[in-house]
Amino acid sequence: MDNDTSPTTEEASALSARVFALVQACPVGRVTTYGWIAKAVGYPRGARMIGWIMHETPQDVPAQRVINSKGELSGSWAFGQKGRMRQLLEAEGVTFTEDGRVDLKRYGWNPSQDLSEEELKNILERASTLHYEISPRVLGLLRDDPASPLKS
Repeated sequence: MDNDTSPTTEEASALSARVFALVQACPVGRVTTYGWIAKAVGYPRGARMIGWIMHETPQDVPAQRVINSKGELSGSWAFGQKGRMRQLLEAEGVTFTEDGRVDLKRYGWNPSQDLSEEELKNILERASTLHYEISPRVLGLLRDDPASPLKS
């Protein structure tokens, strides 16, 4: 996606497919961050953008594995009930500190570091065959929000 022009619906769909493919590649019992995913898809300052995309995660994507860079469950409200995101992670073997955080040194999975260049390339290329619907809300954020690395 060219950072100098507004993304089209197709480009936003392709970006979402790459994001979701990386989240699906995150191993059971591990977590990744919005920032690590952003960097792996080519937008090192795009953590907030990944959050917008993750807001519309399809059912087959293990969204519980994406947390913030502090080890907090910042997207837990999206799981329908308080504590559900934590329950899903605990069922995968992830433990929490007393203050409710995940130890990223122990459980963190950074695709840019934990995958070889070839593995990362293959995951992102396979994602090019997938299509996800992008809501007008997310497309608007990608195009217009001051925090979007894709803002025109």
